[in-house]
Amino acid sequence: MATFLYRLGRFSFRKRHFVALFWVALLALAGAGAAGAPAAGNSSFSIPGTEAQKAFDLLDERFPGASADGATARVVFKAPDGQKMTDPGNKAAVQETVDELSGGAEVAQVTDPYQGGGVSQDGTIAYASVTYKVPGMELEETSREALQAAAEDARDSGLTVEIGGDALQAVPETGSAEIIGIGVAAVVLVITLGSLLAAGLPLLTAIVGVGIGVATITALASTLDLGSTTSILASMIGLAVGIDYALFVVSRYRAELAEGREREEAAGRAVGTAGSAVVFAGLTVVIALVGLSVVNIPMLTKMGVAAAGTVAVAVLIALTLIPAVLGYAGRRVRPAGEKSKLLGGGRAKDKADRPNMGTRWASFVVRRPLAVLLLGIVGLGAAAVPAGSLELGLPDDGSQPTSTTQRRAYDLLSEGFGPGFNGPLVVVVDAQGSDDPRAVFRQAGDEIKALDNVVNVAPAAPNKAGDTATIAVIPDAKPSSAATEDLVHDIRAAGADIKDDTGADVLVTGATAMNIDVSQKLNDALVPYLVLVVGLAFLLLIVVFRSILVPLKAALGFLLSVLAALGAVVAVYQWGWLSGLMGVEETGPIMSMMPIFMVGVVFGLAMDYEVFLVTRIREAHVHGEKPSQAVVTGFRYSARVVTAAAVIMIAVFSGFIGSSDSMVKMIGFGLAIAVLFDAFVVRMAIVPAVLALLGAKAWWLPKWLDRALPNVDVEGESLAAHDGAAGKDDEDKKLVRA
Repeated sequence: MATFLYRLGRFSFRKRHFVALFWVALLALAGAGAAGAPAAGNSSFSIPGTEAQKAFDLLDERFPGASADGATARVVFKAPDGQKMTDPGNKAAVQETVDELSGGAEVAQVTDPYQGGGVSQDGTIAYASVTYKVPGMELEETSREALQAAAEDARDSGLTVEIGGDALQAVPETGSAEIIGIGVAAVVLVITLGSLLAAGLPLLTAIVGVGIGVATITALASTLDLGSTTSILASMIGLAVGIDYALFVVSRYRAELAEGREREEAAGRAVGTAGSAVVFAGLTVVIALVGLSVVNIPMLTKMGVAAAGTVAVAVLIALTLIPAVLGYAGRRVRPAGEKSKLLGGGRAKDKADRPNMGTRWASFVVRRPLAVLLLGIVGLGAAAVPAGSLELGLPDDGSQPTSTTQRRAYDLLSEGFGPGFNGPLVVVVDAQGSDDPRAVFRQAGDEIKALDNVVNVAPAAPNKAGDTATIAVIPDAKPSSAATEDLVHDIRAAGADIKDDTGADVLVTGATAMNIDVSQKLNDALVPYLVLVVGLAFLLLIVVFRSILVPLKAALGFLLSVLAALGAVVAVYQWGWLSGLMGVEETGPIMSMMPIFMVGVVFGLAMDYEVFLVTRIREAHVHGEKPSQAVVTGFRYSARVVTAAAVIMIAVFSGFIGSSDSMVKMIGFGLAIAVLFDAFVVRMAIVPAVLALLGAKAWWLPKWLDRALPNVDVEGESLAAHDGAAGKDDEDKKLVRA
């Protein structure tokens, strides 16, 4: 592989015009596709195999035209102090709003609060439900504007009016913090590479890669039903790995220049060595992201595949566009140890013989490996403690900032009708094979009424055929509570008894039941996912490092860092620690997809640092150095760059904490803190400590396995043969010039 990549690097350097034109054309093509494509909305949410989804599908079949998957809105009215919603003036204002909403082209139905029981017992709060013919992601902007205009007209009459539901869901915004993250990355690159031009190359190529990835996702969003958050998460991960991969290639290029090699040769060797590490690091990320498909949640699968595609583009750009751009830069990219005149000229040369920070730190760890190992494990273990209190759920209007109309509508409904009103359960009774369906409907309603934590059970509403009915159930507790989850399980248990007696199916659905089923499905999938992803990556790392213990140590270190990161997420978003600093206005359960998504992404990124760092250590060991000295040598060449890469990734992920979307905000924080733990505690402390303790045993591999494994040559040993050829070429060039 090293030889192939070496040739690819030299080809890209020589044929830079062709390579640059190819990537620019690809970016233009993707951009044109994105410009002509419909805007991405919120991806349709389906959970195959769950009871809630089966009930939802049954509603579509038995209640045609009911717009079961249509967008919904609740327009909530509150009377001024001292007045009631039943007062004639307030009643007339509500009626006018209902009539105004009913005229919408996409509106399927509007319920009148005074005819549908939508007035609170104290008479101060009322609501009108609006059902649309199309899902929220397909709702025309004119329909949203009409909804808001109707609410504004009602406010003019003196009423407090707020709107809840998914009809007003907007594309999330990341805010200016993302730009700040890129700015921090730029500063770190300048400090690390000692040149404004060299620092600009990773940023430029990463932006090109993310542009291609995000534009492609945008172009395919409508066709493939990709949600608006898909492109945000792809850009988050693609930008971080794109900068990192480019940084490693540029750094190795400068190191090769410092050893006196010609620029084309340096580009080839940089791609042949650092590029090999980039390929395998990228493969681990892709495996982790594509592996999310085992959960069998379409939205999560699409997010993972889209992000994996962006990572693949970042790898290809690091292998081809980076050497091409280096060819354009020429002598303006200086050898390692030299700085541009703007940043201090050649002052670094005066300190060339002084050990750098990576050397000093590795020497310290090698002298005291046990103490460093224990301190790192204890520290991460302490950070992981809150993870034991992890509660999972999916965000609803109650998790929105208090400044939003959705959150204010949620609070008004809780005030007027109880906390459970925001999470009604829909019980679907399929009595198609029963002799007396109406008796089955009554039996189901009576048994549900007898359960604990039930506030209200609406009369059964049968379909036209009379063989299927829906029963609305209002819990006593809020949607995300354990009591509501217990009620869902109790209804399903009662439904099993009814099925035994009558043969009728009783299914529970609705947003609350769907959230409960999602959490359960994700919990059940976590262990198989870990086995698949960690197992495949473990095998891949055995091939890369030709060792059993090094990949095992890498996997165990990852588990430590991800548990510590989950603990930090629970402490901030569930317990409320530092919530003000992180912009968390409402604490609550952690998003159901967070643990498995974090496991997938963080595992891939953790293996990045493992590959980049340990490859340099193995390279030194293969070239004859003792194990402890190889650790120091590896850190001398790679610690600075790995540290810079981690800081850049943390800065990029932290930028997404400013997003308006609670899911993106939480993922941004979780990934940033996970990279912090993994890069600076696991890879920079625990890894060298373990390697120092294991010594030569760290590189043990059974002879039969050594013979069976392919030699991928990540260290670039095969490139030694090119040194002689390169030297002969240089002599030939000198003779020609003479």
